[in-house]
Amino acid sequence: MPTNEKEITKEQIYEAMKCNTAEELQAYAKTQGYDITLEEANAYMAELEDVELDETVLNKVAGGYCYLQGNRDA
Repeated sequence: MPTNEKEITKEQIYEAMKCNTAEELQAYAKTQGYDITLEEANAYMAELEDVELDETVLNKVAGGYCYLQGNRDA
């Protein structure tokens, strides 16, 4: 399967999640070859504020459980 050269990588997502403001996100996106508007950056930042982990996932993260090991309950 051919890879879309504009496909966003996991590394780019992790770096984008480190941005504290929409302006930082917009600047980071530009360094990666993406032109996003300030409105798009603000929408992404608002989405991040609304993310919640369910209790099972939160326990696995807090306990250092590797998600790739399986979906066993703690």
